[in-house]
Amino acid sequence: MRVKRYIVDAMPDAMLKIRSELGADAVILSTKEMKVGGFLGLFGKKKIEVIAATEGNDAPPPRPKPVRTTREAPAPVARGAVPEAYRKTSQLGSPAASSSLSSAATAGLAAIALQEREEPPVIGTSLPAAPERAPFSPQAAPAADAWPAAGKPNHGAQPARLSPALEHTSPAGAPAADSREERLLEDIRQMKMWLSQLAKNQEGGRELPQALLSIQNQLFGQEVSADLCDSWIEEVYQEWAESGKSLSDEELTAQFRDKAGAFLEGRIGLGIEEGTRIVYIAGPTGVGKTTTIAKLAADQIFRVRKKVGFITADTYRISAVEQLRTYATILNVPLEVVQSPGDVQRAMQRLEHCDLILMDTAGRNYLNEIFVAELHSLLAPSDVSEMYLVLSLTSKTQDMKKITEHFSKYGLDKVIFTKLDETESVGPIYNLLNAYPLKVSYITNGQNVPDDLLQADRELLVDILLGERKI
Repeated sequence: MRVKRYIVDAMPDAMLKIRSELGADAVILSTKEMKVGGFLGLFGKKKIEVIAATEGNDAPPPRPKPVRTTREAPAPVARGAVPEAYRKTSQLGSPAASSSLSSAATAGLAAIALQEREEPPVIGTSLPAAPERAPFSPQAAPAADAWPAAGKPNHGAQPARLSPALEHTSPAGAPAADSREERLLEDIRQMKMWLSQLAKNQEGGRELPQALLSIQNQLFGQEVSADLCDSWIEEVYQEWAESGKSLSDEELTAQFRDKAGAFLEGRIGLGIEEGTRIVYIAGPTGVGKTTTIAKLAADQIFRVRKKVGFITADTYRISAVEQLRTYATILNVPLEVVQSPGDVQRAMQRLEHCDLILMDTAGRNYLNEIFVAELHSLLAPSDVSEMYLVLSLTSKTQDMKKITEHFSKYGLDKVIFTKLDETESVGPIYNLLNAYPLKVSYITNGQNVPDDLLQADRELLVDILLGERKI
């Protein structure tokens, strides 16, 4: 096995080097942020250390013989500097610094769907080869705290053939603190915009008609962003004022439905297209990707009459493969398990007889862009492929936006929203569609396979927004 270490500025640079030097079957063993240069670890440039390996037997090139050079004698050190240097070194090493589907089949599908609601722990195994250690610096010290305490599951270590990489280690507390700060700023921004809207309504004796006021309160309860809500309400209010305030409540509601419906034009997908050969399903942990794949497969098998095959790369979660294998058995479809880009190509060749291939990917913390890049290296987008991002409606809008931002760099434009049955708020759908050029294709509203899968359409989304339809 050949193991090689790369120090790069961005993850895509590492992918190119790994593929060109180690081949398509190479796997990433670990990734870690580090700082290079600077003084005592300060003011260094941020880099990413990537450890990759391949099973090839090629021997590494021989190391050049060291050339002996004459060193100058070191300058004498003042006696008083020794205790000070020792004190600083001790501080650097301290813990403070290192921080045909029958009813029986349908019942079986519904029963196993409960498995994906909880995220089981991950079994970690040690790697066969120890990567080259990076030079010590104060910024690298927190990596020591990344090892799990005794009795706790190790979410970082992975089997030797596992790809993508191990869990990324960053300075303790930094991501959580940044996330809390971003959410707080977003809440403050939303509150300011709502207060601005209320002040605008009261300017010059302006008062919204009761129908518009009720709609505004409904949008607030649905967590629609203040700027989007303001634009809709303002347009309808202007039309009401221009009509001499003669529009009835029913007419005002109809006007608003037209505005919301116009917003959805071009933002609703048609689902899996006729000529699509492979569908990649990606998303963070716990959103219901595997159950959604089973629903999509059942829909394509029984409604469209396609022959479907499964590929799964979710080797991180205990029983993830077995869960999809159970669905595959019930639906009578073939299943291939992959761990590297080379495995994906071979799996597709073995599933050439299928009309449609659905690929399940590992749920990771896709708030971290490195994991998104690793996932993309496993996929092979083409003219006959589609990629869907699966997001849960129980998530915060800000988290959805950050995940979507990372995926949008790779051409993602389709989204599936899950767990509509677990929330009364659909505002995040509109907020995300307003922020990114996405198309919502499906919405899931339960755990029953294949029933709880809805094709997104304009009337459905507007009805749910206004609370006129319960799903």
